[in-house]
Amino acid sequence: MVYCDRNENILEWGSEEFVVPYKSPVDGKIHRYFPDFYVKVKQHDHTTKKYLIEIKPKRQTLPPKVNPKKRTRSWHHEVKEWGRNKAKWESATKYCRNRDMEFKVLTEHDLGLNNPYK
Repeated sequence: MVYCDRNENILEWGSEEFVVPYKSPVDGKIHRYFPDFYVKVKQHDHTTKKYLIEIKPKRQTLPPKVNPKKRTRSWHHEVKEWGRNKAKWESATKYCRNRDMEFKVLTEHDLGLNNPYK
């Protein structure tokens, strides 16, 4: 957030400002998804671009292993979370496309935090 406040190319930003409806594959119901950030950025050519951004650990942006040797409670949880996240991100992508925005999922690698525990 400090980055957004101090970056002169970020014209507007907010946290969890937008509500994106999505259908959960877990229960088949419509839920509300609040992407982490909205950012309006001044581009190099002086045009502006709007983004909805989700911040996730890299491991949560990858599908779980298809057929692990042990299907633990943890693995089942990962499968459900992956399904929900995928549905959220697909809905957010469509939502943004219809509003001249772009949806992005950023990880610690995108943010230059390769080892956040240093």
